[in-house]
Amino acid sequence: MLNNMENCELIAQGAEARVYKSIYLGKPTLIKERFEKKYRHVDLDTRLTKDRIKAECRAMVRAKAAGVVTPAIYLVHLERRCIYMEYIENAIVLKDFIDQNISSGSNVERLINFIAQGLGTLIARLHSKNIIHGDLTTSNVLLRNVDEKLDTNKCDDVSNFIMIDFGLARLESSVEDKAVDLYVLERSLLSAHSELPQLFSGIFNTYQKCYTNKNQCKEIVSKYKEVQARGRKRLMIG
Repeated sequence: MLNNMENCELIAQGAEARVYKSIYLGKPTLIKERFEKKYRHVDLDTRLTKDRIKAECRAMVRAKAAGVVTPAIYLVHLERRCIYMEYIENAIVLKDFIDQNISSGSNVERLINFIAQGLGTLIARLHSKNIIHGDLTTSNVLLRNVDEKLDTNKCDDVSNFIMIDFGLARLESSVEDKAVDLYVLERSLLSAHSELPQLFSGIFNTYQKCYTNKNQCKEIVSKYKEVQARGRKRLMIG
């Protein structure tokens, strides 16, 4: 548990970490605290946790260098198992944005095009620099300034899309790693946004257009089809 922190507000809790909103150096701050795993030996748990925190921070820094907007990192406190990072103001979780637009009867084609352009470009930039996010879902993307950005259809304008939660991220990835990352996204979209069955194909098309190494992109597409076929076979068998 966090110590000596005033005005800490718990805003989310998952399987691996708690997330708090607080103030650090006068700035609104998000604090991600990783749990202790009681089933592990204490020394092993400490080492693995520190390794994961370092990997998460490296991935965020690499992603930003690749042109993907991520929260700024203010402080890494390994002893407290915490990352202090920028709290993004005036932002909405992409999943909530989609749900709100669907329920309000927004133009579905326009909505799909907007998300496909932004998210497809974002993932292409990550994968082009061999960064695997590991948990590609619409719950791990934020949107800001969406009212004035909704009509954008520029492939290179993704400043309003912010990627978050790199807790499962990996660097120096293989073609199969990238294919699996895409398949995870496809499955999450089918589960969370079944009313938009065309969304993944739109994202995938943009991904292929924006991926820098076209030869490697062809390999990823081919491997993705293999991964998808394996996944469908598992679903059929049960």
